[in-house]
Amino acid sequence: MSDSATNIIYTLSEIYSFLIIGYILLSWLPSVRESFVGELLGKIVEPYLTPFRRIIPPIGGMLDISPIVALFALRFVTKGIDAIVHLFI
Repeated sequence: MSDSATNIIYTLSEIYSFLIIGYILLSWLPSVRESFVGELLGKIVEPYLTPFRRIIPPIGGMLDISPIVALFALRFVTKGIDAIVHLFI
């Protein structure tokens, strides 16, 4: 049971990480970002990125490092959930 729960946690975390990375890459292509795929990714990823963007201002007014911090936080939370699952299962 523990291994399957761990696999599900890590798989969901990896999928969400890839969605964040894809969304960030789409930000370099405004015409694609305004497409259906870009808007869908925005609806999935923006609620998670918004708190990080409020806390971390862009560097030099242009370089937004908040998605990098968000990815690290996601990894940290995933490992924490994995540790909790291992304690109770």
